[in-house]
This record gives sequence, C-alpha cells and structure tokens, in this order.
Amino acid sequence: MRTVPAVTAVEAAELIPDGAVVSVSSSSALGCPDAVLAGIGEHFAQTGKPCGLTTVHPIAAGDMYGVPGIDHLAQPGLLSRIVAGSYPSGPSSAEPPRIWKMIEADEVEAYNLPSGALFQMHRAGAARQPGILSEVGLDTFVDPRHQGGRMNSATTEDLVTLESREGQEWLFYPAVRPDVAIVRATTADECGNLTFEDEGSTLGALDQAYAAHNNGGIVIAQVKRVAAAGTLDPRQVRVPGILVDALVVHEEQWQTTQTVYDPAISGQIRRPLEVVEPAPWGLEKVIARRAAQELCKDDTVNLGFGISALIPRVLVEEGHADAVTWVIEQGAVGGVPLTGFAFGCALNPQALMPSIDQFTLLQGGGFQCAMLSFLEIDQFGDVNVHHLPGRRHVTAGVGGFADITSAAPNIIFSGNFTAGRRDIAIEEGRLIIRQDGAVPKLVERVSAVTFSGRRALAQGRRVRYVTERCVLELREQGLTVIEIAPGADLQRDVLDKAAFPPAVADDLREMDARLFRPEPVGLALDTPHHTKAGMR
Repeated sequence: MRTVPAVTAVEAAELIPDGAVVSVSSSSALGCPDAVLAGIGEHFAQTGKPCGLTTVHPIAAGDMYGVPGIDHLAQPGLLSRIVAGSYPSGPSSAEPPRIWKMIEADEVEAYNLPSGALFQMHRAGAARQPGILSEVGLDTFVDPRHQGGRMNSATTEDLVTLESREGQEWLFYPAVRPDVAIVRATTADECGNLTFEDEGSTLGALDQAYAAHNNGGIVIAQVKRVAAAGTLDPRQVRVPGILVDALVVHEEQWQTTQTVYDPAISGQIRRPLEVVEPAPWGLEKVIARRAAQELCKDDTVNLGFGISALIPRVLVEEGHADAVTWVIEQGAVGGVPLTGFAFGCALNPQALMPSIDQFTLLQGGGFQCAMLSFLEIDQFGDVNVHHLPGRRHVTAGVGGFADITSAAPNIIFSGNFTAGRRDIAIEEGRLIIRQDGAVPKLVERVSAVTFSGRRALAQGRRVRYVTERCVLELREQGLTVIEIAPGADLQRDVLDKAAFPPAVADDLREMDARLFRPEPVGLALDTPHHTKAGMR
C-alpha cells in the first residue's frame, strides 16, 4: 500500500521547481494552506528557491486580518505571475497587502479572472482539454476587447480570447495545467486520503489536485492531523490519496480567520437560530430590508458580499430563516450565510458542494435571484464592483460576481447612493439628509465594467438597484427611479446627485415606510415579485 510522506513546510517548498505553475486552493482564510505558503516564502528568503513562480488562485489566498496567504509569496523574484479570481482586501485605512503593492508597482504580472471560470479551467486541464468556452465575462473588463482581466502595465499577454461559434460570441479560457497543487483538508491518513470534516467547504481541492496529478505534477496537502491507514470513512474522503504526494501537518490550523472552530459551519451539528444576531439598526439595514422584499418564498438565491450579506440576518429576524435557500460560491447550500471573518461559510448548511459544482448551478442560471452589491453604477446600468482607482486593495476583485451575473434571471444590487463623509439619519420613519456624500456612485461611466447592463437588458433579465433613498430599475429607456424614500426629495437628493439624468417612472411610489423604523417590518414573501422560471 502506497504511503505519503509527512514533511515540513520548508521541505514541501523544496519540492517546487523554479518556474512552476502553482495552483492554490483557498477562499480568503477559509481553507487557506497558510503554513505551506509560509514555508515557500521562508525557503525563498533563505535560498532564492523556488523562483519565477506563476500562482493560480480561483479565490483569494489570505486576507488582511491574520492570514497572510499569498503575501508569503509576494517577494520579487519568487513570484513572476499571479492569476486570481480575487485578492486579499480590507479597509482603505489599512496597510495594503504586499501583493497589491507588487501589482501596483508593476513588479508582477497579474490577472483577475472570474472564479467559476478558473475552477473550470482546472477541470479542463485535468481532462486534457484545451480550455472552456463561456459567456461569463462578455462585455466586461474580462473581455479582451476591454482589459482582458489584466491588472497593470506589466501584464501584456491576453489569456482570454474572443471566439465566434455559429454566430454567437464566446470567451475562451485556456486550461490550467499546474506543476504543483497546494490544498488543505482536516485529516489525512497515511495513504494521503483527505477528509474535510472541520472545513466550511472543500472549495476546488479535488479538481486542482486532478489538474496537477494528471499533468505529471505534484499535490501538497496541508492537514490538521494524520490518521492510520484504513481508518477514514471512505464516504468522507473528498480527495483520494492516489493524487497526494506530500503532507504538511499544521495542528494549529483554524477553521477561518479569527473564528473558533464551529461544527455548525462544517455541517456536523445544527445550532438554534437565536445565535444569529440581528443586523444593527441603520441605513445598511434599511437597504437590506428593501432588497429582501424582492424575494419570494421557496426561491433559490445567490448571495454576495457587502450590504447584501445582511439580508439573511434580516430574514432570520423577520421569522423567514428557511423561506429561501441560499447558495454561495464557496459551496454552501441552505442555512444562514455568515458575515465578517466567516464570510463564505453558512450556519447550518443543508449541503456543502465543491465550488466548481456550485458554479455549474450559477452559470447555468438554475436559481431565481442574485443579491449583490455595487461600488458604481452608470447610465447604461453597468456596475463596477471590483475597481477603486488608488484604493484597489479595498476590493477583492471579480470573484464569482461575473459567473453569477452572467445568467441570473433576477439581479438585485444593494449599496449607498453616495460615498464619502455623510450625515444621514432616520427620524420618525423618514430619511433626513443633513450632509450628503461628496462622491457620486451614479456616474456617467463606471471606471471598470464588472456587470454589463446592456447585455442583461438585451437578454431580458430583471435588474434593480436598491439604495437608502431610492430604488432604480434597468429599463429600455435607461436607469429609472421607481421608488423614493419617505423624507427624500426626488430632485435634490436623487436626480441632482447623479452624474447623469435618470428617468423617473410614471408610477413613482414611496418606499415602504416600515423599512425606516427599527422594529421588524412584518416581511411577507408569498407574493411573487418576479418571474420564477429560473432558466433563460
């Protein structure tokens, strides 16, 4: 029986050749093999090896709050190219991660490509296919007619190309064939079989391991413990030992950043919903409540980060915790998606799917609604969610956003109407704007297109934008104000604060006054607010 050696993180680094393509399984701090990445960085600092690496990250490795992740590798000479669905992000006041400094200084070639496409590029590489054809990213910054996902002037090669088949446009994403895959699990047995019992998701570990193994590469697995051969339940093995070449044991492995192990995240128990704290009262809760009014009972709903991440907490508070089934790109189906350091996980999930299979659902439009956030909106309904000039480290990148919006039949974007220093209050059920933000978020043209409003409109999809002072809808005549908050003035607070003139609906109505009071709204989800076909 084949056994797999347990090595130190530095010894694992010695297995990586110069110039290798290294695929890393992670989602911020969820599933991040941080000890192995630290060993690679340490070995390079001591020996100059391995050098010239290309790393591939379907979702970010590390964060700004305690897991350096990719920053262990962000050393000139060690890293030559990075291809990632997302990057570590955090507040604008924080010191930018080293990887962002390298990108902005043109010290490394860098790409930002959709997470779902990146997972599928690994599966294509594992199956010896040339790549994938996809609609994901068309007419956005990923499209080679725009930026091609390139992040700086040091990055010149087009990885993504445009193709036409039978009169239809597609983006071609080339297969990923790693020399090394680095994954993380909870337990390995002596044969290298991996189980993920304490993890919030398996992410893309299996396909990344397949892609490396099938192309003659090696697989390094970071685990919390090693069990005797033959003692693991084969039904729980998610990566078979035939794919694994080395184990790195890290007993202090956390479930996610700064979160104590919670078996309700990994699906081993169910916790009472009383542990879910209500969202704090304020403008963001008003926005989340209004967005929640777009949901229907029994919907399957995708959830993004930002203000939209508060919506599940609103449903719990309103007594509708199980009214919809949430699906998040990291793999959780059902339960209550979490915020903060545990974002990407769910409390009491019904199922934990591999990320690539979750993206099959999302890219195929097999759900009713996507609840997402925005940084900027322009007159065409285009949305920027990934690019802040001069403060790019505040954003994570495209992640699964482009995959999700490529086929979602109903999309609800949530965000504040303006940015900057503001003094906006809620008094006696009315919005009081004493001082507005100086930075408009409704702009003539977004600084980068993450979502194409024109493409969505042409495909007949329903798109709304929810803010604290109004609700807008994407219509043929353009972005249209359909609701206004009690206390807000249409001309002064909405039309004059947009960099373009939005249309105003003939049947403009006032937002539900109950949204602007701290007590529960009495949310009802039985009325169908949208078409529930779930398919194009």
